[in-house]
Amino acid sequence: NSQCCPLTRTPTAPEMEVTTVITKPIEGQKPGTSGLRKKTRTFMEEHYLQNFVQSVLDALVAEGVPVNGGTLVVSGDGRYFNSAAIQIIIKMAAAAGVGRVWCGTGGLLSTPAMSAVIRSRSRGLNGMSPFGGFILSASHNPGGIDEDFGIKYNCENGGPAPEKVTDLIYTNTTKITQYKLCPNIPDVDLSKEGSYKFGSSFRVEVFDCVEDHLGLLKQVFDFGSIKQLFARKDFTFCYDSMNGVQGPYAKRIFVQEFGAPASALINCDPKEDFGGPDSASHGHADPNLTHAVELVAKMGLNKMGLPIETKSEPPTFGAAADGDADRNMIMGSRFFVSPSDSLAMIVANATCIPYFASGLKGCARSMPTSCALDLVALKLNIPYFEVPTGWKFFGNLMDSGTAAFPSTPLYTPFICGEESFGTGGDHVREKDGMFAVLAWLQILAAANLDESKPLVSVSDIAKRHWAEYGRNYYARYDYEGVDKEGAEKMMAGMVEAQPGLIGASVDGMKIAKADMFAYTDPIDGSVSKNQGVRFIFESGSRIVFRLSGTGVAGATVRMYLEAYEPPTGDLAKNPFDVVKPLADIALKVSKLAEFTGRTEPTVIT
Repeated sequence: NSQCCPLTRTPTAPEMEVTTVITKPIEGQKPGTSGLRKKTRTFMEEHYLQNFVQSVLDALVAEGVPVNGGTLVVSGDGRYFNSAAIQIIIKMAAAAGVGRVWCGTGGLLSTPAMSAVIRSRSRGLNGMSPFGGFILSASHNPGGIDEDFGIKYNCENGGPAPEKVTDLIYTNTTKITQYKLCPNIPDVDLSKEGSYKFGSSFRVEVFDCVEDHLGLLKQVFDFGSIKQLFARKDFTFCYDSMNGVQGPYAKRIFVQEFGAPASALINCDPKEDFGGPDSASHGHADPNLTHAVELVAKMGLNKMGLPIETKSEPPTFGAAADGDADRNMIMGSRFFVSPSDSLAMIVANATCIPYFASGLKGCARSMPTSCALDLVALKLNIPYFEVPTGWKFFGNLMDSGTAAFPSTPLYTPFICGEESFGTGGDHVREKDGMFAVLAWLQILAAANLDESKPLVSVSDIAKRHWAEYGRNYYARYDYEGVDKEGAEKMMAGMVEAQPGLIGASVDGMKIAKADMFAYTDPIDGSVSKNQGVRFIFESGSRIVFRLSGTGVAGATVRMYLEAYEPPTGDLAKNPFDVVKPLADIALKVSKLAEFTGRTEPTVIT
């Protein structure tokens, strides 16, 4: 039971009276690179959310962040418990002395929009820039009372909190004895724009959840030329928001800005359960060939990326977003663009995007992402980086040469991405699903200026790219919910065996290099170890193993497979067929079945 100790302040408006609640630490509140993710019911337990939020606020004060009188952004992806959690955080922010809380309409902000709001909404007004924001999301994980919830804190640059801060937050969760809130503040109406004042100095502003992200994207892309592409009779379009937060953004941009028919948008209404277990995606708002079932079928493919018969001709362009809209999937008619290829192709064509018209000064990929980007960067003489998985590593590169790191080279304008369907630029400090889609639309618009000529399609752009750079055939096998101890033993066993495998041949393929990936950050000098087991073959093919932390139950083993085919080779094979021999080698080397008991992956992407 809570012990409440009202604090007296004189004079204080009744709604601003602060209550101190006695609590105690709750185990397992350690935030990862994607924040804290647990089952929704766990977050709804007494003190759970409050303990974590207070631990964040205390960490910020200890770090000298101007919380008192400052601006805090709070919104999420609309999953179950989103609105209730926002109301709790508003009451706690008031008690912490925050001056203003900003919320998107409906309590909604996509993850990239949150970054845009933090970075740009203050419009330079003195003292209005947010010191940070809480994103309420578990990304592509299912939503609902029996599914997943999450919370992540982003700093004043719009990016995820650095490890120094998340470590302090976790330490606070292990020592917490009390939290504070203003329980008399009434719940704020999040359904429409409005301004609410409580006491003499606390305000809550509810603003249009789309406008800031849209405004920033208009500074990056030429919306007029993309609108001309949509006007072509031979250009057809389909976008799947997967009942996540992207719906309002998709309606505003594709329908209102570009003139697409409303019927081109599917699953466009945000739902607390992303459609739930009875939907085609089973409530799994994850834009890939396995889960984006409706879009993939409409585009004329099956879950293995193979063409299928359709009742009508598929649209010429298709795309999808995940629950919090930071991920993307790009498709053409009966054609799937892998995220690794998408990143490389956007970089190769970046100068047709106004923001990058003068060329890129840097680009980067996560280590498991295919080496397709490297080939482009080498040819175009762009500095490129291979970083651990986690968007914060890109953030440092984006902040290079700024006041934060004045002695480092400047690597912006900058484009980066991950094989896990995340792509972005330095306009925000998160991956941005809409950015990737608009980049492809801009590339298509630039390739289709002459309306008298046949439409240059997504597959045309991809095939031209492969003819110039070769093709990095690629696939990822996910083994979800495996026993964590078994998975960790498997990883340790591979590391132990690696020295003896260098120079050895497995199924006729010679291993040239084998290591555990470590990264020294060129911007802040920090070292990140144990970032994935790598086997690199003489042919240039790669096998990578990682344990992922984005799940809620058990561990996820990710197995990445990459085979390079030069421009002179066969560029039209099915990627899953090409990498199958590598998968056989990977299973032998890792002894995955022995350690995990799994013989088949949960998902192949």
